[in-house]
Amino acid sequence: MSMDQLRRRLGQISDLKAAAGLLSWDQETYMPPEAGEIRGQQMATLAGLAHELFTDAQTAALLDGAHPQDDTDGAVLRVTRRDHDKATKLPTEFVEEYTRACSDAHHAWVEARQNSDFKVFQPHLQRVLDLTRRKAELRDPDAHPYDVLMDDYEPGMHATQVQAVFDDLRERTRPLLRRIVAAGNAADYSVLTRPFPAGAQKAFAWQVAGEAFGLQPDFARQDESAHPFQTNFSRSDIRITTRVEDYWPACLFGTWHETGHAMYERGVAAHWARTPVSSGTSLGVHESQSRMFENLLARSLPFWERYFPELERVAPEVTRGLDPQALYRAVNRVNPSLIRVEADEVTYNFHVMLRFALEMRLLDGSLKVADLPEAWNAQMQEDLGLTPPDDAQGVLQDIHWSAGLIGYFPTYTLGNLLSVQLLEAAQRDPAIAAGVQAAEYGPLREWLVQHVHRHGRSRTPEELTVQATGRPLTADPYVAYLHAKYEDIYNLK
Repeated sequence: MSMDQLRRRLGQISDLKAAAGLLSWDQETYMPPEAGEIRGQQMATLAGLAHELFTDAQTAALLDGAHPQDDTDGAVLRVTRRDHDKATKLPTEFVEEYTRACSDAHHAWVEARQNSDFKVFQPHLQRVLDLTRRKAELRDPDAHPYDVLMDDYEPGMHATQVQAVFDDLRERTRPLLRRIVAAGNAADYSVLTRPFPAGAQKAFAWQVAGEAFGLQPDFARQDESAHPFQTNFSRSDIRITTRVEDYWPACLFGTWHETGHAMYERGVAAHWARTPVSSGTSLGVHESQSRMFENLLARSLPFWERYFPELERVAPEVTRGLDPQALYRAVNRVNPSLIRVEADEVTYNFHVMLRFALEMRLLDGSLKVADLPEAWNAQMQEDLGLTPPDDAQGVLQDIHWSAGLIGYFPTYTLGNLLSVQLLEAAQRDPAIAAGVQAAEYGPLREWLVQHVHRHGRSRTPEELTVQATGRPLTADPYVAYLHAKYEDIYNLK
């Protein structure tokens, strides 16, 4: 048996997953509401077929008999064997049931969020949580369930490590937050809700995504959804979504956030196509790209010095009486708020820490699903001094739990840390540093492709981090970045 036979089998599995992904994308963008139930069955069928094909005896025989001819083959075998070991522990019937449960939960979440009524979502979340616990037990009954689940998103990371990182971050960023809040306003924040037509928002965000960050209509498109996301069915077919609100930064920075994810998938080397290696190595590394584009670049002063004239042309009501410096200070407002995706850089990680703490309690049974809204509100009050007025602005704001993504949220903060560490490493090259200061990001994008994107899953997150930056992941660059940037904006030095 040859690698060619194995690759053919892996390609078929990849195609089934791509078809399921396309149905999922359509479910969140264009599908009529009445189609929800049958769509769940369709997605379950495709998930079941892909799982059966991946876990059957023929695939195992192909893995055992394949002989790698080079490093590319070796990486495909290594990653596939790891995925195969996980997959064979889950019965096909379970995979189909889990897929249907998540599809049903998604539609319930949309309705519950629209009506701000957690009770609509509660039984579906309970079902997803029960199945998620079952998945962890099937894979490794002796390990902590959070470790088993998080391994799908951040291979090799453990809950104890996450807790240590979060404790350190809380200790080092809470004093900064208190100083900023005490300092008061740094700009006129009313500009963030000035009239900005929906079409103009999307057009400007898409234009900049192409010009600054390389996202092109030849291989990508943008639509709207209840919660922004990125998905792709190959490196040549990438979809991002956004949402339009009166608070226009949600659309702009949401688009550029998803563009970071999209350009990671675009940069994965073509020779990994239709194999398990052909995606980002972890969601933490993935998030480092989206947060870099969204925050380190698009919220920088050089960025707005370059793009302010274009914004002035398409949205004169927004820019009236402003200059790039004033707009830069406004879009970097630090203000404890209820909504994670609209949170500033200083408070964002508190949102993630809240979700991590609640997930741990849900999994160990110390928190019941019925009590989740109350626990959410109490933790939000403790961390940020805010109590959500309704479920839509509290426990129902994120899509992740409806999709069974428990163990996912820590990757957002891990990505924040890595984003700064990678950017600092890239800017050791004077040409890249000069480009960043001029908001010309071509050299930086090339560096990211070479050191991060092209490797796909052939390197572990730890290997990639060390090889790209020269050291393991650390919070030090990120904390130093926050202090330097916001002490300057708020005149705290």
